[in-house]
Amino acid sequence: MATFDTVIDINAPPGRVLAVLMDVERWPEWTSTVTSIKRLDAGPFDVGSKAMIKQPKLMPAVWGVTELDKQRNFTWAMRSPGLKVEAGHVVNPRGEGSRVTLSLNFSGFLAPVMSRFYANLNRRYLATEAKGLKERCETQQSCAGTSA
Repeated sequence: MATFDTVIDINAPPGRVLAVLMDVERWPEWTSTVTSIKRLDAGPFDVGSKAMIKQPKLMPAVWGVTELDKQRNFTWAMRSPGLKVEAGHVVNPRGEGSRVTLSLNFSGFLAPVMSRFYANLNRRYLATEAKGLKERCETQQSCAGTSA
C-alpha cells in the first residue's frame, strides 16, 4: 500500500471544518483540484453516499463513503480494476482550532505503479486542498451555509 498525506492547522473549530469537508458539492469553490462533484444520491452525507468527481488530469471517478464519524472524519474510496484509492479526511481539535490530515491510500496490484506515476500530482493536490480548506474555513464569509 502506498500512502500520501498532508497535515495543516486551521484556525476554525472542528465542527466548521468538518461541515465544509462534508459539503462535497461545494469543493470546486475552494480548491482547484476539483472541477465538479455531483452527489449520486439524496439525503444526508453518510456511509454509502456516492459522488461523481471530476478532477484536472484524472479520469472522472465515483467515490463512495466507507467510514464516517460526523464529529471527526470521513473516508471515501474509488475502485477500478486492480486499484483501490481511499481518501481520508480527519479533523482533530487543536487548541481553539483544528488539525486536519488529508490522505490518499493506494492498494491493489496496480497500486505500486499508479502511486508512483501520480506521486507528484497526489502531493500537489493534497497541499492545494489543505490550503484551500484552511482559507475557506478561516474566513467567515466563505463558511456561509456551514455550522459557523
